[in-house]
Amino acid sequence: MTIIPREISVLLLCRVALSFSWIYQGAVPKIVCRSRGEIELIGHIIPDYQWACQAIFLMGGAEILFGLFLLVTRWRGAFWLNVAVLIGLLFFVALFEPTMFTLPFNPLTLNVALIALSVIAARELKTSQTRI
Repeated sequence: MTIIPREISVLLLCRVALSFSWIYQGAVPKIVCRSRGEIELIGHIIPDYQWACQAIFLMGGAEILFGLFLLVTRWRGAFWLNVAVLIGLLFFVALFEPTMFTLPFNPLTLNVALIALSVIAARELKTSQTRI
């Protein structure tokens, strides 16, 4: 039986969790179910409903690709980019829909957890000699 070194298993767990989150958030509320909340949120910068729907669809595709990228990349900067994007998304929500922060499983709790996983992944990738 092969035992996976701790650094690889921690990094793999972070990658899978981050990738799953981006892929799910891109596919389900943006492409498959087209969430009204997503459309309303983007509607603050794209007021035309049809264009907002199109933007949501494209954003969903980009999120899926980014999730796949996080799963396979060897570039530590991708995880720091993820931190920056998540912080930016928090500011966007705070600016346009601050009441979302009062909901259960809100953007703040989700993004803080994903930021923590990104920091752990970046640190593990730095200290690990083996790249996944």
